[in-house]
Amino acid sequence: MGNFICIQKLKNQQQQQQQASANRSIDKASKGTNSSNHSTTMSIGNSSNSVSKLSAKAKYGFIDDNFSTLHQVTAALRSSGLESSNLLIGIDFTKSNEWTGQVSFNNRSLHAIGAAPNPYEKAISIIGKTLAPFDDDNLIPCLGFGDATTHDDEVFSFHSDHSSCHGFEEVLDCYKKIVPNLRLSGPTSYAPVIDAAIDIVESSGGQFHVLVIIADGQVTRSVNTSDNELSPQEEKTINSIVNASSHPLSIVLVGVGDGPWEDMKKFDDKIPARDFDNFQFVNFTEIMSKNTSPDEKEAAFALAALMEIPFQYKAVMELGILG
Repeated sequence: MGNFICIQKLKNQQQQQQQASANRSIDKASKGTNSSNHSTTMSIGNSSNSVSKLSAKAKYGFIDDNFSTLHQVTAALRSSGLESSNLLIGIDFTKSNEWTGQVSFNNRSLHAIGAAPNPYEKAISIIGKTLAPFDDDNLIPCLGFGDATTHDDEVFSFHSDHSSCHGFEEVLDCYKKIVPNLRLSGPTSYAPVIDAAIDIVESSGGQFHVLVIIADGQVTRSVNTSDNELSPQEEKTINSIVNASSHPLSIVLVGVGDGPWEDMKKFDDKIPARDFDNFQFVNFTEIMSKNTSPDEKEAAFALAALMEIPFQYKAVMELGILG
């Protein structure tokens, strides 16, 4: 697994590579990284959270949802105030991917590589095409987590030199190459990939980034975790999301596969007050199973995933945390 190096620390190789100025370093997202400044409190259905979210949306406005093409969604994002964005992609390689495509992917692994694109490939392509016009350098850092080398502690880069992929086409090419060599594992935590994204944002000088995490399951909870408690993975993930809100970083979690997604839909309400509402969950399978044309499905998914990005972009500008 020489090409899939767990991230230990920021490695600045910009002077050593031909296109080094375009490469972004990736940091180890280790236990406790970037989360020491915030503490977690359990708050299910927190009314003050709901009010603040509604206030933010009222302040920055909604985007209509009557689009039939990705181009229309891109134009709507721009007209709503999104000026510039850098895309980050995190991919879930936990073992549950082997069985959560039972209904939605013809009983195949969600990471199965074949003639037709799998759900991960579809989601990468749609998001990549929609956000490409906002990304000046078209460089996309890609991170994997949850495999047998990273578990719920670390991430790995799609490139052994930690460089970014050039466009979503290269993201897809790299993804197809690494999948056959990975051993899926777990448990599921989004903290490592969020912490790594924070490090990338900081190393960019505070440019606005959108982290798209594509995953097949909710954060791990053991059977011994009561309803009013958080699992260790949930606590770390929530701390990382809260910490990310002090950075110009939006987080979109795309759920692929059969789920279940009930807990993930409630997850946002468990997150305590943040500098801005920076987390969004989107059920990819539900949207793509609707009885509409392929173009309309793609547009509906892109809109659901990205419709909050413009007001989040404006929020980070108003907060003065945009570099």
